[in-house]
Amino acid sequence: MDLTMAFLPVVSFVFIVFITIAFLATRYKRCPSDKILVVYGKVGKGQSALCIHGGGAFIWPLIQDYTYMSLTPLTIPIPLTKALSLQNIRVNVPSTFTVGVSTEETIMNNAAERLLNLSQEDVESMAREIIFGQLRLTVASLTIEQINQDREKFLDAIRRNVAPELNKIGLYLINVNITDITDESGYIESIGKKAASEAINQAKIDVSDQDRKGSVGESEQVRERTIKVAQNVAESEKGKKQAEADKRIYLQQQEALATIGEAEANRDLQIKVAQNEATSVQGQKKAEAERRIFVQSQEAEAIAGENRARALMAASNADLTVQAAQAAQRGQVAQFDAQAEIQRSQAKAELQRLTTSEVVPQQIEKQKITIAAEAAAEKVRREAQGEADAILLKYEAEAKGIRQVLEAKAQGYQALVVSANNDARAAATLLLTEKLEHLVAMQVEAIKAIKIDKVTVWDAGANANGGTTTSNFLAGMVKSLPPLHDVAAMAGLDLPKFLGDANAVPPVAGNGALPPPK
Repeated sequence: MDLTMAFLPVVSFVFIVFITIAFLATRYKRCPSDKILVVYGKVGKGQSALCIHGGGAFIWPLIQDYTYMSLTPLTIPIPLTKALSLQNIRVNVPSTFTVGVSTEETIMNNAAERLLNLSQEDVESMAREIIFGQLRLTVASLTIEQINQDREKFLDAIRRNVAPELNKIGLYLINVNITDITDESGYIESIGKKAASEAINQAKIDVSDQDRKGSVGESEQVRERTIKVAQNVAESEKGKKQAEADKRIYLQQQEALATIGEAEANRDLQIKVAQNEATSVQGQKKAEAERRIFVQSQEAEAIAGENRARALMAASNADLTVQAAQAAQRGQVAQFDAQAEIQRSQAKAELQRLTTSEVVPQQIEKQKITIAAEAAAEKVRREAQGEADAILLKYEAEAKGIRQVLEAKAQGYQALVVSANNDARAAATLLLTEKLEHLVAMQVEAIKAIKIDKVTVWDAGANANGGTTTSNFLAGMVKSLPPLHDVAAMAGLDLPKFLGDANAVPPVAGNGALPPPK
């Protein structure tokens, strides 16, 4: 315990040092070669960001943070069309610009301030707008001839105009590639045709000049060739004689050197043979002595090894006896523990058996009674709910049918009123006219049971009113039935005039008889 308390401060100190080193290691950020490490936050007075290319930096927590900017170049196609030149001729200058973030300190800081956390598409869009404007400005300051003929000068002008503007946002111009230059008026094409014609004419002049020079040169070459041939023949004969003399001298020298070399080789061979024989005998004697020494040392080591093996066997047998006794002791203890565990398991099994045979059936019976009562109550509730739903649906259906009938009648009456020019009285008259047949049938039904077998009329002539008895009888009999106009009046309607007028007094004939019907 005292030793543990003594080492506790040391262990704590080592742990704190390890945690501190690990934390510092996580806050040190390295910058890859193809990126710029931008540290922002509190980086120095008058600075908004610290840009590092290569190496690394320690990022202080809470007051500093970092990110990376890629140095991968961007290839931006610039399809410039209809740009005005200095001669007011519109030209098409399709080109490709390659730009990237600069590693110069000033330009790198501009990139950190203006391009940090922007996507590649946003950077390309910003650079494209700048390049379009400066390229149009460059084309406007040059003539067609300067643009088309002196491409290097044109590219230098583009770099002078575009590069400073790109540097302002942190980019620098890597390369400019002009694809082709065309114009709408065909001026460049005409310049090309003129240059082609001049080139063809100059080629013809050059061919004639070269033919003349060829003829003169041919004659000179023939003369020089004849002279050179003669000189070469003479030099060849001279060289042959000199070569033969040199050959003889060389052969004599080589033969002398060969004789000397053979003698020296024989002498060296005899010396080497004698030396090798002496060395061989010396090596054999030394090997024999080393063999005897090695055999004696190996026998001594073998005897010592046998003694050590016997000692180890004795110690191993003693350890085996001790371990066997310990194993027997542990076996007996384990046997007693197993018997105790078996007794506990039997008691637990008996308790489980009693619970299963006595308590569980009672609980099951209780649950059966509860489930049966709940089922009966649920059945009564559902039957009552079903009867209530049936009655409700019946009345809802009857109400829906009555509503539909009334809505249909209302729509029919409305259409009838509309067909009668919105005259409700005329519409009611039309409805009653449809019912007249039924009303007349009811009147007929009222008198059809009266049986008149025979009617006898005694007519005594004209009376004081000018009518006969027979005519008066028939008129009174007809009037005993309700007239059609009276039936209509009972319903509050007036029939049309072409059906007659109930209030008009019929004219009396001269003999007192009724006028004939019209």
